[in-house]
Amino acid sequence: MAPQWRSIITAAEIADLLASCSPDVRQIALDLCALVRDVVPDATEEVDPSAQLVAFTFIPGTYKGLFVAVALHRSHVNLMFSRGVELMDVDTSGLLEGTGKRARHITFRERARLDTPEVRALIASAAERTQRS
Repeated sequence: MAPQWRSIITAAEIADLLASCSPDVRQIALDLCALVRDVVPDATEEVDPSAQLVAFTFIPGTYKGLFVAVALHRSHVNLMFSRGVELMDVDTSGLLEGTGKRARHITFRERARLDTPEVRALIASAAERTQRS
């Protein structure tokens, strides 16, 4: 079953998604979205309210083109890499967490971690390895 995402994100949709988050989680999520947009400006941003995430994809409405997602949690934000196992060779700093067959994530509990070149490199590498059509 395809996800129920929408390709156009409005300020109201973002506000609704972040409404129940703490100010710290909200700011980290906004900063992560801005970082992904900066690193991969040609990606489409989609909201999945039921999963509490903002997804970045090259093929809207499917999982095929999904390369990262910003997932909201009570006390932190995860930057999820849909094919994170394939990025283990790029992750020289050991940022990727998880035990899934394909996906991995980075947990952000503080904003400072966003400013590392390793995070940017992982986002760029994930985008490069993802199908675009």
